[in-house]
Amino acid sequence: MQDKKIRVRFAPSPTGPLHIGGVRTALYNYVFAKKHNGSFILRIEDTDQKRYVQGAEDYIKESLKWSGIQWDEGPDIGGNYSPYKQSERKEIYKKYLSELIQKGHAYYAFDTPEEVEEMRKKIESENSGNAQYDSVSRKYMCNSLTLSEEETKKRIESGQPYVVRALVPENIEIEVNDIIRGKMKVDSGTLDDKVLMKADGLPTYHLANVVDDYLMKISHVIRGEEWLPSTPLHVLLYKFFNWEEKMPQFAHLPLLYKPDGKGKLSKRDGERLGFPVFPLKWKDPKNGEILSGYRESGYFPEAFVNTLALLGWNPGTEKELFSMSELIDEFSLEKVNKAGAKFSPEKAKWFNHQYLINKSSEDVAKQITPVIKQKGHNIEFNKLIKIVELVKDRVNFVHEIWDQMSFFFEPPVEFDKKIVKKKWKEKTPEVLNNVINVIENIKPFDANSINNELESFMQKNEISPGLLMIGLRIAIVGEAKGPDIKEVMSLIGKDEVIKRIKFAIDNIP
Repeated sequence: MQDKKIRVRFAPSPTGPLHIGGVRTALYNYVFAKKHNGSFILRIEDTDQKRYVQGAEDYIKESLKWSGIQWDEGPDIGGNYSPYKQSERKEIYKKYLSELIQKGHAYYAFDTPEEVEEMRKKIESENSGNAQYDSVSRKYMCNSLTLSEEETKKRIESGQPYVVRALVPENIEIEVNDIIRGKMKVDSGTLDDKVLMKADGLPTYHLANVVDDYLMKISHVIRGEEWLPSTPLHVLLYKFFNWEEKMPQFAHLPLLYKPDGKGKLSKRDGERLGFPVFPLKWKDPKNGEILSGYRESGYFPEAFVNTLALLGWNPGTEKELFSMSELIDEFSLEKVNKAGAKFSPEKAKWFNHQYLINKSSEDVAKQITPVIKQKGHNIEFNKLIKIVELVKDRVNFVHEIWDQMSFFFEPPVEFDKKIVKKKWKEKTPEVLNNVINVIENIKPFDANSINNELESFMQKNEISPGLLMIGLRIAIVGEAKGPDIKEVMSLIGKDEVIKRIKFAIDNIP
């Protein structure tokens, strides 16, 4: 690791809800910074005003906080390199844009969007090169390279709309070093002259991110693979500004793929396939559409983070469960894969299950208490803890626990017909009727005593466990689910057990 202070940034654009791929990028930046005692910066890249969505910036912040990712510098807490919103840094970009133009590394272009599109179509139809605004096509377009200095000045002063483009040199090789992907060489002839400043006077990502990364002393740019094709231009901009010695190291993360591996995981895949692709629920301010989130679906933030951490990063061991502090200790960019990672909704549920069963039953009991009260029940908290201990390993989410524990609070009013037909024998009512006397005399009424007395009853009367124990489960639970029936009996109490047995005998034909 280099000696200079590690400073990384997560720079989302508030154009909608934050995709889980974005959270993963933030997570990798965060754990990398913390491992090396560095700083994690949140920078809002809001220069695309046409696509700006109200509420998206707050959503991004809340998502990161819920995930346990806290920034050291940012728009709400400040820092030594503020402001941290690009829309508030316009004058800074103008200064550096002027420098590029003066040095001959950028130029004015007056072409309308329609003219640029016509140029691209012409190249495509003639198959005469790359269908882009580049070192070839710029020679016959309307820009300050083809117009006289006087004409250029006249157009600008008259208020004619224009953009500023990067002047990509011809016939040079650009070298990009990437921590994850290694060394890459790109022929400048394949690049287009990207727009650095739009017609509205705001910079594009290409200019703003380079200027901001330099001024904010960013040491490593860790971002998604989709930015890899733009990186040669960013390397060029560092050279144009003579900032090569201060250029950050790059690391481009692999894509997240759909569960079937066919294509990038998109914002629409979750609703189509039935799982969230956003950390939090999102309501579109324009059309009111609601998209589901991991938080509202019942995921623990730790499980969500653990899921994302292993989508692209391999610790090199069999270990799968990592706390945030363990991730910080063990994470390295060198162990991030080049290949895309398939997202598995089932694996995400598995992670949540692991965190649920590893949580204390007391914590889970506290979380399920509001549901019990909502259902109109009260219970001694210590008893609830015991119930939770019996059922929590049967579910993936806290909200699913009620279905596994409802019979502790509510006696069955009907019985599973398939189980009754298969397991409720002709002798079952007689056996259950006889066992009532045994149950009445069990003291203390705990699982161990219940077990001993029922075992004794079965041996004396030569009754099979299949007949008695399944009969008891049907009578007490109503179906063939639930933990050890002796534990259930001890927790609902002697009187309730006898009451349920009698009801079953009277109501099962």
